[in-house]
Amino acid sequence: MSNISASLVKELRDKTGAGMMDCKNALNENNGDIESSIDWLRTKGLAKAAKKSGRVASEGLIAISSSDDFSAIVEVNSETDFVARNDTFQDVARTISSLGIMSSSVDDLKEQNIDEKDMNVEAYITEMISSIGENINLRRMTRFDSSNSHVSTYIHGQVNEGLGKIGVMVNLKSDLEKQALGELGKKIAMHIAATNPLSISVENIPSDVLERERNILIEEARESGKPKEIIEKMIDGRLKKFYQESVLLEQTYVIDGESKISSVLQSLGSPVEIIEFVRYELGEGIEKASDEDFASEVDSMVSGN
Repeated sequence: MSNISASLVKELRDKTGAGMMDCKNALNENNGDIESSIDWLRTKGLAKAAKKSGRVASEGLIAISSSDDFSAIVEVNSETDFVARNDTFQDVARTISSLGIMSSSVDDLKEQNIDEKDMNVEAYITEMISSIGENINLRRMTRFDSSNSHVSTYIHGQVNEGLGKIGVMVNLKSDLEKQALGELGKKIAMHIAATNPLSISVENIPSDVLERERNILIEEARESGKPKEIIEKMIDGRLKKFYQESVLLEQTYVIDGESKISSVLQSLGSPVEIIEFVRYELGEGIEKASDEDFASEVDSMVSGN
C-alpha cells in the first residue's frame, strides 16, 4: 500500500512514539491498519505501544462518591480544562457521582432523579450544557458493593475533594481490623493509580490480550535469529517480565519498591483478597480534535459558514 496519508502516519506516531519513517514503513507493511502496525513496530523493538497507546486525552473530571454499602466512580467530560476547574462544573461532577452509588449503569444513572432540581440526571446535564456553554458528557461509571467487604478509593491530581484526573477504587476482603485494612487499601489504590495493571492475577488477563502479547514476543524472539530452544527460553522470560509489569499481584509494590503485591497481602497477620479494582484516567481512549481542526472550526464560526 503506497498511498499512506500523513494523518495516518501522525496517528501511529502519536500512539507509539516511533519515528516518522518507521511509522510509514509499518503502515505500508500492514496495509494501513493501525493495530497491526503497532504490533509490527513492537516486534522490531521500535515502540512500546502498550504504555503509549492510551496517551490521548479529553477534559473534565473523574469523581468518586461513597456510602456505607457502595462506592461509585464516574467520568464526566467537558470540552476545556478551564471549565473543568470551574466550581459549577465540579458541582455537576460531584452531584452525578453521588447518585452513582444508587445506580447499576450509566443508563440507570441518567434516569436518577435529582430532588432539589426536580429533574433526572440526563435533563440536568442538558440544562448545564446550556448554562455553562460547553458540551458535557457522562462517559462511564462503575459501582462497587462494599456491604460485605471494604472499598478504598484514591484520587490523583485532585482539584477538589473527590475530584481529579485519575481515580481508583479497590475492593478488599479480609478479617483485618477496619482501620488497618483501610490504610492498606489506600496504598494499594495509590499503587494501581501509578502502575495501571491489566488484571488482578495472571489468570484474569483477557485471553485476547495475552494471545496478542504472546504473538508479539514470539515474533520478537524469531527476529533475533537464535536457535529454537533459546527462543523458547526468551519467550518464557519475556512473558514473565510482562506479568511483572502488567499483573497487579505480580507487580513490585511502589510504596516500598521491593515487595511483590501478593506478598504484601499475605504479610499482615490475616490474608487480604483483592476482589476487584477499577482505574479511570481522564480522557483515556478519547481522540481530541487537532489544532488544525479547532482552528478550522473557529474560522468557520467567525465567517458564519
